[in-house]
Amino acid sequence: MGSLTGGDPSLLRKINSAAVLRALRAADSCSLTDLARATGLSRPTLDVVLEGLAEAGLVAESGAAGAAEGRRPGRPARRFRFRAEAGRLLGIEIGARRLSAVLADLAGHRLGSVAREVPTRATAETRLAGVRAVAAELLAQCEVDTGTLRAVGVGSPGIVVADGSVGLCTALPGWTGLPLGERLAAAFGCPVLVENDANAAVLAERWVGAATGADNVVMVLAGLSPGAGSLIDGRLHRGHGGAAGEIGALHLLGRQATPERLLSTSGEPLDPLDEQAVARVFAAARGGDRRAGAAVGRFVERLVHDVAALVLALDPELVVIGGWAAGLDGLVDPLRHELERYCLRTPRVVASALGGAAVATGALRLALDRVEEELFAVTGEVSPR
Repeated sequence: MGSLTGGDPSLLRKINSAAVLRALRAADSCSLTDLARATGLSRPTLDVVLEGLAEAGLVAESGAAGAAEGRRPGRPARRFRFRAEAGRLLGIEIGARRLSAVLADLAGHRLGSVAREVPTRATAETRLAGVRAVAAELLAQCEVDTGTLRAVGVGSPGIVVADGSVGLCTALPGWTGLPLGERLAAAFGCPVLVENDANAAVLAERWVGAATGADNVVMVLAGLSPGAGSLIDGRLHRGHGGAAGEIGALHLLGRQATPERLLSTSGEPLDPLDEQAVARVFAAARGGDRRAGAAVGRFVERLVHDVAALVLALDPELVVIGGWAAGLDGLVDPLRHELERYCLRTPRVVASALGGAAVATGALRLALDRVEEELFAVTGEVSPR
């Protein structure tokens, strides 16, 4: 992606370029009159700015608008559009059992997605190779060259520190200490933004899901070892070291049943990462099975305690329940009723609108945020690629 300023380093030029790009991204196309009205810039200034943005590959003329803008009858007006096709963005979910990727253009419009299973005990190197393979499959499917990628977002389990490395992760073998961002940046040749999976999920739900328009949100990935992402006044809350929302450890305070036994119906430990086994317990409970019903009751009780701790601390307007196991949407009503017993003010509780796509979609939002920071920056230039 070229410089936003077309080589002109002046701050005013950058401000004007950002204003024009914002206006163009908000519409299919704009005439000079539209842009002058939206930005307050004069036509001579617009001509210069548009020329620079066109040289950077970010703007193109989109055809004529007819006899408009006060010109002589029959003389068409020039129209311009933002070139969303000037680059591509990738959002990746790295899960215990699944790897998935979604591709989009610079306006955030989805172009395709790919997912594949991965063994829960796969090594870190095997999982990283799987990430590269999923991305390559998606790019080939959409006929996109790797060189057009402008940013990649990644959602991963564990505590993610500021440099994109994994500080601690108990769900994926060999993941603790992994310089994930650095490894994937070398593979993709562009900036890579790494975030905790629950944090990515809450960004996705606010962007295009159940939390659209909400500024204070708790998003719970309600597995046997749940995690949560939180927005406070519209901003992601990561905590001092990136460990905010790790509610899966709360059971240790009361020395209660381990996650492996929480949904067990046989007395034998249940693999917390076995999606099919968890889904079967939920299905059996809905079918009236007594032991499954008791297991789901224990699960809801634990989830209530975990979520209530966040609700009491953060007072969100909305709690979104999601996760990878089928049947979790059936927990919304029981959870809502139980929270009324514990919380001074009960928030709205809803099911995720994105389901299993939440983490990859949130990772895509991270990549889009990175590009938007560059597109609309007014303190420096976007580095050419």
